[in-house]
Amino acid sequence: MTRLKIPVGISSCLLGDTVRFDGGHKRDAYIVGTLSHYFDFHPFCPEMAIGLGVPRPTMHLIKKDNAVRCVVIKDPSHDVTDRLRNYAEQQQHTDLCGYIVKKDSPSCGMERVKVFTNDIPHRDGVGIYAEVMMRNHPLLPVEEEGRLGDAGLRENFIQRVYVLHRWKQLLAEGLSIQNLTRFHARHKLIIMSHGDYRPLGQLVANATKDNILTVGEQYILQLMTLLKTVVKRKQHVNVLQHIQGYLKKELNADNKAELCELIERYRHGDVPLIVPITLLKHHFRQSPDAYIEESYYMSPYPQELQLINQL
Repeated sequence: MTRLKIPVGISSCLLGDTVRFDGGHKRDAYIVGTLSHYFDFHPFCPEMAIGLGVPRPTMHLIKKDNAVRCVVIKDPSHDVTDRLRNYAEQQQHTDLCGYIVKKDSPSCGMERVKVFTNDIPHRDGVGIYAEVMMRNHPLLPVEEEGRLGDAGLRENFIQRVYVLHRWKQLLAEGLSIQNLTRFHARHKLIIMSHGDYRPLGQLVANATKDNILTVGEQYILQLMTLLKTVVKRKQHVNVLQHIQGYLKKELNADNKAELCELIERYRHGDVPLIVPITLLKHHFRQSPDAYIEESYYMSPYPQELQLINQL
């Protein structure tokens, strides 16, 4: 069976395209070797797109008259800021469910890009293209390739990509009170792991045929904003214990004790999240529950990605 890949934007150099200022690339083995099996990458190189070519003079960000500009290092009068912004404004990105950008890039960097003030660098900038892109597409999960090396950040980004992908599938079917309610129910445990689920639940409860489109827009914006928070171990423990409650009548004393012990071992960092989740899945195969079976919490993305093995 062919897997439907999710469309994700990416800085071209991370795929191995020789578009860097020096004619090189920054091919990322994890992106090309693992994520490419699940994501349909759409490459972008704004510096090439505005006609700078390869090789090209190196550029950096400077602060000038309280504004950040992207200029050629050896010739600050060569300013490409407006061209980068205009290119970013032209990109609709409506089909994308995520975006991976090149860290430290004056055009594509997501955060902590060097900005020079009187030749003194401060790591508080955002790439010119990335800043416009993220502002124009607030729902879009965006991450830098360097941060994907962190297990928590990697899992958080990929989870958000899959949530947005499912939302777009829902919109393609036609937004209704019924499918919004089901979408929320299936993601409720994920939401609970990130924070307070009640505001989103109240929003869904207030949906009517007349306001469903407005509610839908508010819902997905609030959801994608909440999901940016990386889940801590304590929050996962709370959700695991909540799920355990659905088995309180089904498990005997020994099984309950085993499950409690594994959750505690996860709390203390002795085992990864996959261990208590695997045991919970085992018990729910023996004692199915419709709500848990529908929930995405224990299977938020393809098992082959093995992300929760490292949490």
